[in-house]
Parts: sequence; structure tokens; C-alpha cells
Amino acid sequence: MSRIGVFGGMGPLATVDFMEKLVRLTPATRDQDHIPLLVASLPHTHDRSSAILGRGRDPLPQLLQGIDLLNHAGVGVIAIPCNSSHHWFAQLRERSQAPLLHIAEASVAAVPRSHATRVAIFATRGALLSGFYQRSLQEQGLDYFLPDPDGAQNEVDVCIREVKAGRFNVAGSSLERACVAAAAAGATALIMGCTEIPIASRHADTAGLTLIDSSLELARASVGYALERGWNRPGWDS
Repeated sequence: MSRIGVFGGMGPLATVDFMEKLVRLTPATRDQDHIPLLVASLPHTHDRSSAILGRGRDPLPQLLQGIDLLNHAGVGVIAIPCNSSHHWFAQLRERSQAPLLHIAEASVAAVPRSHATRVAIFATRGALLSGFYQRSLQEQGLDYFLPDPDGAQNEVDVCIREVKAGRFNVAGSSLERACVAAAAAGATALIMGCTEIPIASRHADTAGLTLIDSSLELARASVGYALERGWNRPGWDS
């Protein structure tokens, strides 16, 4: 069906941020010009990063249930504004009747090749262990930098945690310190590979790095998919 399915709640604020980006990216002058959305915000899904690290409960059954819910509702494409959940992308895609958009592929495609000589990846420890960003960058021939797990990654962890807790200034300060470390290591661009990080970036000096917002790039891919198929035209139930 001609509507975007959003599987969110991981976390809730990041989902709202993603939805706002969808709306702002849509060329519309009235309600009827916008793209129909169906949003499943399921915050009780087990922590994805902890599960990848072997420290928490497996979220895959809940992730599959979310996919089933959106498919039952008849969506035409699914976007998941949670990076770590893409560790299970193959299983989710196999389960889904509707196509799934991949957040890392959309983000890496947005890296400016002209001046991004080394790309820092800020994400959860689980997403980094999964390696889907590293693989995508390697496929494009791009050099990347990962934060020191005993240093700057601690700042990234704090940043993500504090956004979830609503303490944005604290999150921004941690992000600043992580960005300084990345720039000192020769990074010129930063993939914000957790959908909480773009929220923190509004409260941080990001050390002159070119920022790639994974939430924004997934929103661009979602809107582009819908506009190519005319889902912004009246008659969404066709």
C-alpha cells in the first residue's frame, strides 16, 4: 500500500525526530500533499546493543513482531530509525512483505567523497561490533575511524544514554569531547550512527567535522521512495 511504515520507539524521541524530518523533507503546501505514515513505536523492545554484546535478551522476536504489525497494516515500505537493530536486517527483510530501507546504506551514500578522507563512526558498541557501517564504508572504498573503546567511545556511550534520559546539555558535552578525539585522529567526517546522536549534536561543537545524520538520511531515502511512487498525491488508499 502507498504509505511508509515506521518501526520506532528505539528510542521514542529519536522516532519523533525522524518523523519530523520526514515531514520537513516532503514538498508540501497543505495537509493533503504529505505522505501517509503508519508508526509503530514499540519502546519495550529489548536493548539491541546489549544483545549484540551478549549481555541482554534477544530482541529479534520483538523486532519480527513489529515487522508483522506493519505488514498487517499494509505499508508499502518500512524504515527503522534505530541503527543497532540493523544487526538483524537480513532476518527482518526476509520476514517482511514490504521492502526495508537500510539506514547504513543511506548514510554511507551521503558521505561527501570530495573532502571526507577519513570517516568517524559514532554508534552503540553493539552496532560497532556488528560491523555493518564498517562493511558499507569499505565497499565504497572509504577509510574509517572507530573511537577508542576505553576513551572516546565512553563519551559516545554517555551521549546516547543522556539523550534517552532527556539531559541534552550533558549529552552535547560528551559528544564534543568525542568529536575532538576523532578530529585529532584525522577524521574529517562523522557518521552519527545512532539516532540519538543527531539530537545531541544540536547542543555540541562538533570540531568542524562534516556530519552525516543517519536519521536524516534514512528519512531522505524514505521520502524519495514514496515520492517516486506518487504517495504524496491524494488517494493514499489506492
